[in-house]
This record gives sequence, structure tokens and C-alpha cells, in this order.
Amino acid sequence: MTEKTNHTPMMQQYLRIKAEHPELLLFYRMGDFYELFFDDAHKAAELLDITLTARGNSNGAPIPMAGVPYHAAEGYLARLLKGGVAVAICEQIGDPATSKGPVERKVVRVLTPGTLTDEALLDSKQENLLVAIARQKDQYGLAVAEISSGRFDVCQHQSLADLLADLARLQPAEILIDDSHGDTLNSYNKQLKFVPEWHFGLDAARRRLCEHFGTTDLKGFGCDDLPLAIMAAGCLLNYAQQTHRTALPQLRKISVETPADSIRIDPQSRRNLELEQNLSGGRENTLLSVLDNTVTPMGTRLLRRWLLQPKRDLTTLQQRQGAIGNLIEQDVIATIQTLLKPLGDIERIVTRVALS
Repeated sequence: MTEKTNHTPMMQQYLRIKAEHPELLLFYRMGDFYELFFDDAHKAAELLDITLTARGNSNGAPIPMAGVPYHAAEGYLARLLKGGVAVAICEQIGDPATSKGPVERKVVRVLTPGTLTDEALLDSKQENLLVAIARQKDQYGLAVAEISSGRFDVCQHQSLADLLADLARLQPAEILIDDSHGDTLNSYNKQLKFVPEWHFGLDAARRRLCEHFGTTDLKGFGCDDLPLAIMAAGCLLNYAQQTHRTALPQLRKISVETPADSIRIDPQSRRNLELEQNLSGGRENTLLSVLDNTVTPMGTRLLRRWLLQPKRDLTTLQQRQGAIGNLIEQDVIATIQTLLKPLGDIERIVTRVALS
């Protein structure tokens, strides 16, 4: 891009806002369209298969431009986010009738693949997970959050193999990692978001988490002695709060997952077992498709989590088996399904209420 003074006032405004969000595609509202300019226009035209045009000039050359209709933006946004591209939404906040010069605009939302809460951009049957990974030598701290439901978990792994097995299970939409360690996760290039090393500082992470939860320490959550997990959780919380520009009140607690409590399934075995995806890449005739008789989005997501992370604890398994046995014995499954079906996605509805 060129010097702002070489452009019209409106383009100067665009360049100023774009400079504040250099890594994001900037959807710049102009009337009934979101417009993109310069490199953003080229990228959007390629990814969304939309027409690349031009508007005005920069250093004697036409300024590349591409746009999508405001009323159809959600479909285009979903495609970008699914492809791992983050977007800043810039709206007109001034009154065109009273504005002298360009209408005042500002970025009102930042959308990243792992921090979504908009119902139209989410798959109701699958968790949309944001992950952060802290590393020291051959040990890893893992923090996992689903911003749309309030889930916030942490754990520590003693090897890269254990970490990769967990990532294969989680299938995160976005992974935050120190830019010096990205080479360990080459198969997740589309999901990687590199952040500076200082974002994983232990003392800052501990303070941030205690401040968020209103506690003096993290002992009550069981993670006070898990430094790598705390580092990952602090980085994740900071990133999510900055993205949403709010405190994220739906994240009310951290749960600690102990890897030894579950059966570790390596990525290749997970594929061969066809737990949720068959060998052709489809969903038909998988274990999840056969067992899923749930009638709510929350139930589908919970069943999926149980199947992908089988527990070792016999008491937990017997409790689940006993609950299902009681429902069958009392012949109330159909009645309960009828009552549950109209409920909607309560987990995500509550989150949207909290954020509003």
C-alpha cells in the first residue's frame, strides 16, 4: 500500500483502519456492500470466487477491489473462517446526512476460526474449539476453550505423540502457538496462529486467570501446579478477550483433564476405527452416526466428546450405563426426546445472552 496522503479521504480512512488490523481481511462497509481493497481484494477474490474490479488509483495504478453484499455476508464469512482466515468487520457508525467527509467507521467485530459465537457461523453438531499450546523442551501445556458454550479445559502432556493424539481428537478450529515452535505441527498449518513468546509468560498468565475468576490462586481449579497448562490458558484467555473485546463471562471455570483418565488413541487408529468419519471422508456408517439418537445440539456434542475420548474410570462408565439402562427399563426415552426436542441450543444461547 502507498502513503495515505496520495488517496481520497475515504481511502485514507480505509488505510488507517487496515493498518490497525494488518493480519485480518477487512470487510469495509460501503452502503449495501462490504468492500475489500488492495491485497485483501486479491485474496478474497481467489478464496470466494468473486469478481475482482478496481476503484480509483494509487500511484497511477487502479486500486484492486472486491465486494460481497451485506445481506449475504454470512455465507462468505463462513467460507473464509472454515478456510482458517480471520476477518475484521468495519461498519459505518456515523450519520451520512451529517458527516463532513467520509462517514465515520470502525471495526465492530473480529471473527477468527476459533472464537466464534454467531449461530449462523457454527456447526450445531460439533464443538468449535480454540486451542493454545505452551512448550518447554519435550513437555506441552494444552488449553482448550469453546467460546460459544463456556467450556475451558487444560492438561499437560509428556510427549509430542500424546499432544498429537489429543489434537486429532479435538480437531481445533484455531491453534495458538509460540512462533518458535510451529515446526512441530506442520499438519495443522491452516489452523496455526503464531503469537509472540511473551504471550505465554507464566506470571502474567497466572495473574490474568486469577483476575478473570476473581481468585487469589488457581488451587480450587486443580491446576495451580501445572505451569505449562497455566501458560497456555493465560495466552488463550488473553487472545479470546482481545478478539471479543469483552471479559468473556461465560468462561466461569477451568477443568483439568488428566490424560491417564482416558484411552489415548493415536491419529491413525482413530481414522481406522471410523469413530466419526469413514475411510472415504464421509459421515455415513461411523460409530457416531449409528449411536446418535440425540435430539438436541448439546446432546450430539456431548455424545461425540464421549465417543472420541473414552474413559478408563469404571465408576463413570457404570454410571452412564446405569442411566441408559434405567431409561430403557422405564420406557421413557421417547417421552424425554419429545420434551427435549424444542429446547434449542441452550448452551450457546446462554453464551450469546452473557455476551450481550
